[in-house]
Amino acid sequence: MILGIDVGGTHTDAVLIEDLKVKKKTKSRTNEKNLIDSLLCVTSELLRGENLEKLKRIVLSTTISTNAIVQNKTDRVSLILVSGPGLPPSLLTINEDTYFVSGYVNHRGIEITEIDQNEVSKISTLFKEKGIQHVGIVGKFSTRNPDQEIRIKEIIRDRLRHVSLGHRMSGHLNFPRRISTTYLNAAIWELYNDFVRQVLNFVNQWGFEVPIYILKADGGTIDITQSVELPVQTILSGPAASIMGILSMFDRREDAIAIDIGGTTTDIAIFADGSPLLEVVGVTINGHKTLIRGLHTKSIGLGGDSRVKLQNNQITIGPEREGPAAAFGGPCPTPTDAMIVLGMTKIGDKERAVQSVMDIAAKMNGSVIDTARVIIDHMCRQIVSQINGMIEEINNKPVYTIHEMFEVKKLKPVALYVVGGPAHSISGILGEMLGCPAYVPEHAEVANAIGAALARTTAELTLLADTERGTLIIGQEGVQTAIPSTFTKEDALRIGIKTLREKALKLGAKEEDLEIEVIENQEFNMVKEYYTTGKNIRLKVQVKPGLIAGYKRGNGIC
Repeated sequence: MILGIDVGGTHTDAVLIEDLKVKKKTKSRTNEKNLIDSLLCVTSELLRGENLEKLKRIVLSTTISTNAIVQNKTDRVSLILVSGPGLPPSLLTINEDTYFVSGYVNHRGIEITEIDQNEVSKISTLFKEKGIQHVGIVGKFSTRNPDQEIRIKEIIRDRLRHVSLGHRMSGHLNFPRRISTTYLNAAIWELYNDFVRQVLNFVNQWGFEVPIYILKADGGTIDITQSVELPVQTILSGPAASIMGILSMFDRREDAIAIDIGGTTTDIAIFADGSPLLEVVGVTINGHKTLIRGLHTKSIGLGGDSRVKLQNNQITIGPEREGPAAAFGGPCPTPTDAMIVLGMTKIGDKERAVQSVMDIAAKMNGSVIDTARVIIDHMCRQIVSQINGMIEEINNKPVYTIHEMFEVKKLKPVALYVVGGPAHSISGILGEMLGCPAYVPEHAEVANAIGAALARTTAELTLLADTERGTLIIGQEGVQTAIPSTFTKEDALRIGIKTLREKALKLGAKEEDLEIEVIENQEFNMVKEYYTTGKNIRLKVQVKPGLIAGYKRGNGIC
């Protein structure tokens, strides 16, 4: 059995899967002040009367990191940047606590200018004066030689709660993105680690002795204890869960739109030939462009519990969520109340829903029914507008999916997949507006939990070899080793795959789920005075995102 739990901003959804089919499912309100309470509630419901010895793993997805970043509820972070020549500081500064220090490593990983220890120590003193406990250290070419980042950490570490190092975030060279990634990792480190402690306490209360995983942005899982150093990998975990859920439910090889309508947000994704799109370089969140590989999604502040109000005689919905729908005791009208008024769903207190919509109807000089229709129409048109804009944006660049890359493909969606609480109520309207049939699978209301439960562990790494210098570096793993001048691309591939396999297994992967793919394998001659002095070898490999071994899409889930 597999227990899948999605801790959302509005609801905590959970499923118990046995023999790769949903055996039980449940949904409860998320207690943001006490997540353990939410976890205990859904787990008690699903595991009552079950043989716990049959439970093989628990997988969670969560919006905790994403919500903290979007709502600017993160810790204060200082950055120490070793930028060297090139980009001006104005293009690299994240906040007022960004400091630049002397030192420079060039593009080959050769140290050109050393770190000034006194300079770093003075900055460290400022951290104490300002009460800063979380710091990120990023060097421009630290992925090719992380020594300067490590040295700076050794100088400042005693006075801090945690230090995030840029070379551990990603093997990609993009310096501005690595800065943003490191900053976000430091900003949510405390919050995320507290979340993990709560989860592990919950596990101890139950006495579980099974692997515990958390879903990452790329739709893959990672052992939860291994995730604490790089919590930034879990941003957009919630949207990734809904995509993996939809992927498991439909065995269709076509361009399609996928949406998950929650209480607070609606998450949009696009499928190409049946595969979800992938942000290969990195996802963007709250204006921060990162190097975190993730599924291509768009979240908009529009859900079933979004606040509906009248401004200049025009209906507006969201992005605020003031609480549950009025039908459930909330303070203001919501799209859920409008659905209840129109008989599109039979939940909650209809009288309360009618009264909340009536307040807006009176201001519009219309009937309650007509006003409810206007609210639903406006909600659907907002979603459709965002979908069309997303498709247009995607069609202006190469399309990457979790399975392959399309250089010239233009997306033309012919189907709409809808999950989430209001899916059955408004899927037909959305389908008509988009001009394609809408499909709502069984268990649509807990698709996120299903996606988390069925996702396999993923990992990636970048290997750089310089035969002239005799060095091999895998920055993300902290690996630096000597190599002979005869080192080849084949040697790099052998070491890269072996290291990735070991990394994935350490992160919780099962041997049968290790679908390893070579993303890049290049070799460049280094020439000096007309003679080849060595080779520069670059290798990138990944365990591809996907569903756990043995599961076939649509296999009894929908």
